[in-house]
Amino acid sequence: MLIVGGTGPTGLPIVRGLVERGHQVTMLHRGLHERAETPAEVHHLHHDPYDDVDLRAALEHRRFDVVVAMYGRLRRIAEVTIGRCGRFVSVGGVPAYRGWMNPWLYEPPGLPVPIAEDAPMVRAPGEDEKGFRIARTEAAVFTHHPNATHFRYPYVYGPYQLAPREWCIVRRILDNRRRIVVADDGLTLHHHGYTENLAHAVLLAVDQPAVSAGRVFNAGDEEVLSVRAVVELIAAALGHEFEIVSMPYELATPARPLLAQPLPTHRVLDLGALRGDLGYRDVVPAREAVARTARWLAEHPPAPGGPEELVLTDPFDYPAEDRLLDAWCSARASVVARASFDPEPGYGRAYSGPGGRPRSSPEFVE
Repeated sequence: MLIVGGTGPTGLPIVRGLVERGHQVTMLHRGLHERAETPAEVHHLHHDPYDDVDLRAALEHRRFDVVVAMYGRLRRIAEVTIGRCGRFVSVGGVPAYRGWMNPWLYEPPGLPVPIAEDAPMVRAPGEDEKGFRIARTEAAVFTHHPNATHFRYPYVYGPYQLAPREWCIVRRILDNRRRIVVADDGLTLHHHGYTENLAHAVLLAVDQPAVSAGRVFNAGDEEVLSVRAVVELIAAALGHEFEIVSMPYELATPARPLLAQPLPTHRVLDLGALRGDLGYRDVVPAREAVARTARWLAEHPPAPGGPEELVLTDPFDYPAEDRLLDAWCSARASVVARASFDPEPGYGRAYSGPGGRPRSSPEFVE
């Protein structure tokens, strides 16, 4: 069995899972990121999966029962492995969906929720250049391997992630920041996938070739956490208290790296096929996975100004944040002082939760 990649966030648990299942595993990677967690019995091929000539040379006289392609130029890997594998399993991304990166392709703007595997794909470079390339690569995979299994990953989180959204929160905790800005109360739902959960999804496909052949699956955590929930879970995991300050999206500039998109609309995947057909369930519940990620980042902090922070585009400009926070809190207090209603608007008579319509009887009678 060949794994192209295998040293990244989900590659490590996939390799371990395959070894635990008794497979003979070979990893093809450049050898720049050897991991202590990689099982000793794994064979390594140090070649460049971005270099067509080198890749062909590496695989010229080899054949594998299964190829799992997670790294490199996917369409070239699919082409080179024609006739050299019994099954082809590949990993791509959700930007292939029309509207994932360009929410203005829908009216009103925003991706439909949830989005299933048969949703429209990016149709032209003008809609979204990156999404178009991903969609075309996915089509090429099935042209070369009609019985392939392809996974659409959302944002990945966990150890070794190169764009750790959670670092935007963890670093502020380590720097003892007491206030943090969220947009629109942090209620945006943005699908993520914990490393071990995504790896489990891929392993389920390897285990069930008859069910997974020729299909595309969305992958991600079963629970989609709001931005605010992620902030609160990380703070709790690291024993920190934040004042979470909500601002309208248009003003909440420091919250942009947490949103990772130009609107506060939702991006949620439909996992019905993954759950129903492959029997997927989270190995690590999302809430625990966020806490684990926070603790890992606190123990392995990225270097200030390093590649992770450059990818996140979070400047951690605390003086600017404080000026914005002070101005907003002052303006909000002024607006609240000027607003009065008689009578005050309610939540509707159908609402019966806290602060809603009182019960008609003090006791429940069967």
